[in-house]
Amino acid sequence: MNAPRLDERLVAQLRCDLLTAARRVPAGRQAIQEWELSAVERLFFADGSSVICKVAARPFTGEATVLRALNEQGASVPVLHGYAMRPQTLGMLMDDLGEPVRAATVAEAAAAARRIHAATGITGLPTFDQAGLARLPGQALDALTALRRRERFPDSGPIEELLQRLTAVAQRRADGAERPPFGLCHGEFHRSSLHVTRTGCRLVDWAKAFTGPGLLDLATWFGTRTPPQPRLLTRLIRAYIAAGGHPDAEADRGGLPAARWALGWHRVWAAWWLLTTAAGHHRPDTDRHHVQVVLRQLHGAAQLLGATQPTSTARPSLEAGSPS
Repeated sequence: MNAPRLDERLVAQLRCDLLTAARRVPAGRQAIQEWELSAVERLFFADGSSVICKVAARPFTGEATVLRALNEQGASVPVLHGYAMRPQTLGMLMDDLGEPVRAATVAEAAAAARRIHAATGITGLPTFDQAGLARLPGQALDALTALRRRERFPDSGPIEELLQRLTAVAQRRADGAERPPFGLCHGEFHRSSLHVTRTGCRLVDWAKAFTGPGLLDLATWFGTRTPPQPRLLTRLIRAYIAAGGHPDAEADRGGLPAARWALGWHRVWAAWWLLTTAAGHHRPDTDRHHVQVVLRQLHGAAQLLGATQPTSTARPSLEAGSPS
């Protein structure tokens, strides 16, 4: 069964509840972003002020908890003015940061990441420690099996093969995951999430936050749409250390240089996320596109993590008895 999508009536009800609690009446609204699982809009008031209203469906309903904790620590994130929960849906009112004036620099990204990873006391988040990372390829295989039983993800045999290869090396390559920096991670640490205005940098969009290796955040900065470049990530890691990040950030992990390790595991995590969480929210007619997305991510992961050869210890094929 697909996860619930946003209902316009529910969005309107959450907005009304939030504004009633805040004792404010908007004079106008401006849509900023709309997706099947979230909606972001700017609310204007007669006194010239404005706030951001964000509504999100499961699995993106943990953001308010993270923002509230980070606000208490004085972190450089939007101020959360209020939030409300409905079954599997979250509504929030936050500071309106305005339009960004420019893209963040590498130095600003490094400093922001260092501050994130230094945050403490935020509990209840998904955890990707050594054991958690090592489980990702197998969990992704299980999710692929479930999708194919629903006649989803056709022609995904190459995904299965790559996940089997990664499963065979996962335990060894996950070694060192808990080496510092380890703690709060943003999960979507890329250029559009670091909001730069004349008053400074603030990190927005905390819906995919987790506890895990800070190097995964740094790898996220480069995305997965282009070929991995460990040299560029090494430069960011060094800027991170220079900004006060943990000096062990550049240490080898799992028998690999830090940058290669992080880029590889970030791609495994991205493929796992799509297969286990996001695929069910997308229409079946997008499956072939997402098969190619996952293949791109896993091809890069296999090369980076040294899982380039088929293994005789792989799990039995999913093809038998599975629609594809």
